[in-house]
Amino acid sequence: MNDAFTITDEQQDYSQYDLSENPFPYSPVPAEDPEIYCGQPHVTEKISSTVSSMLSTGKSKHLVVTGKYGNGKSHTLKYTRSLLRDRNDVVVGYVAQPGEGFLDIYHEFIYDLGFNRLQGLAYEYLASVSRDVTDTNPSDASAMESLIDEGDVLLSEIVPEAVRRLSDVTKFADFARAIVHMVYEDTNLYAWQWLTSEGIRYEQRKEMEIHSALDDDTMGVRAFTALKNLLLDLGYTGVFVFVDEFESIARLSPKTEQATLNSIRHLMDQNSSGLCMLFGCAPEVWQDVMSEYHAFSERIGQEVALRPLTAENLFDLVEDYLDRERTVTESEGSVRPFTEDSLELILQRSQGNVRQILSVCSRMLDEAAVEERADITTDFAEEFF
Repeated sequence: MNDAFTITDEQQDYSQYDLSENPFPYSPVPAEDPEIYCGQPHVTEKISSTVSSMLSTGKSKHLVVTGKYGNGKSHTLKYTRSLLRDRNDVVVGYVAQPGEGFLDIYHEFIYDLGFNRLQGLAYEYLASVSRDVTDTNPSDASAMESLIDEGDVLLSEIVPEAVRRLSDVTKFADFARAIVHMVYEDTNLYAWQWLTSEGIRYEQRKEMEIHSALDDDTMGVRAFTALKNLLLDLGYTGVFVFVDEFESIARLSPKTEQATLNSIRHLMDQNSSGLCMLFGCAPEVWQDVMSEYHAFSERIGQEVALRPLTAENLFDLVEDYLDRERTVTESEGSVRPFTEDSLELILQRSQGNVRQILSVCSRMLDEAAVEERADITTDFAEEFF
């Protein structure tokens, strides 16, 4: 029997550091809803200003956040999304990377919203129509769904008017029919597939009286604009779109890259209100976009750069992570078991890169615990490196 491996589920004891567990991620990738954000003031101010402008005025505003790999672009976008997600007056969608063109951005955005949210919007719209054309007064999507389920409102009473109104609002009759079909048990999956641009058979489209296929960038821009117009008609302030890893457009062919940027530009041009797009992009790619595609970059106009962490940033970051797992309140607000000197060394070796810092801190804390060291000193950190 090979005993070279020692695999065990025994948990490491961090109580000597007043910690319940190692608070640093082993794989330093941003959580879906980050609880900790070590903000650089110039970045948080710029993002706050952009987001607040859209919320307060309804006018569209966009921003690109640049930074080298590991400096926190994804974390910044996801943290901002988490701040907006619970608001009732906006819809927020995250796109992990732009894919092969705008249709992929649209597809990922709709998928991030999810089937239930889109179906809820359909019920919400039917509720607004039902209040006008029936004696009922559904206050929200769930009330509308109950009225339909209990037979108090027949879909045949309200759907023709809903399609007519929604077609006027969205200027896209096929989109209107697809939204309304999200409430039909027999066709809601077909409607979802069409709305996500996954493609459905002609017979399935015919069943919903949808004549076009949502299968290219132009149709994606049209569908996205239709969705935003639907939301504004329902009283929402607007839509927030977070597009991460925008630098991946650089691997597209020049023709496809230009087509993608043109589609986003058209989206911005067609939506002067109710739209806020935040991009995460590597600085070198953004510089190329700025120099080669003026029409696109001018639509955004604003850029803010994430810089490598300073010593002050690092101390705040480490404190925040440690405090999350502190078992003794007296220990909160300190960087123990790290010493300030050892953190300075970590900062120097990682060149202020957040991803590397979190990874190093995680592994260093584990090793110190195994060796039962009282503190993570500069000497220990030197040995570790």
